[in-house]
Amino acid sequence: MTCCEGWTSCNGFSLLVLLLLGVVLNVIPLIVNRIDEGKFLQNPISCFEWWFPGVIGAGLMVIPATAASLAARKRACCNKRGGMFLSSFLNTLTVIGAVYCMLVSAQALAKGPLICQSADNSTTSCEFSLDKLGIHPESFDLQWFAKGPCVRPNDASSPPVNDWRNYTSPSGSKEEKYKTIHLSVFVGLLLVGGLELLFGLSQILIGFLGCLCGVSKQQSRIV
Repeated sequence: MTCCEGWTSCNGFSLLVLLLLGVVLNVIPLIVNRIDEGKFLQNPISCFEWWFPGVIGAGLMVIPATAASLAARKRACCNKRGGMFLSSFLNTLTVIGAVYCMLVSAQALAKGPLICQSADNSTTSCEFSLDKLGIHPESFDLQWFAKGPCVRPNDASSPPVNDWRNYTSPSGSKEEKYKTIHLSVFVGLLLVGGLELLFGLSQILIGFLGCLCGVSKQQSRIV
């Protein structure tokens, strides 16, 4: 096995682990919502879990490059210029998917869980638009997690919506659970996307070099 093949198969195994982890992280809020509410669309933890950053970005878009990289080990298909070019091309999808996963996760962390944003705690208050993925560094903080409860009361004497940090919630246990799940899931997806981005870029580089310069031929066995 050549150096290029070894690096490619290592990338393939790493991407396989990451894509499975991304899918699992993405479905955790959906499962919790199903258990708590009995419905998938009733009181979701976040709007951004329905963007499927782990299933689509870190999952489906990574499968082609992962399959090609894992096949390289057994079939030696990357020990050719054409195979190395294909490897680089497929990993561009990995990079795009990883960036998508990171953008959605970062925006989810900036916004916080849905329970801290809207009294109508359902997907009807979610806006699915690519314009929502713009990240503004000055607005990126974790105040929703660090500043205490954020569930608003339902009576007429309720404080204004923007004063939720000063209100002590009677249902703090559920809120804290949702906030912890939200933070854990999207920090995890942000890390998964970042690692997939690094592995994808490294394979694009090694594939480009293999296509440009060629790869070593396997040495014949001495009988």
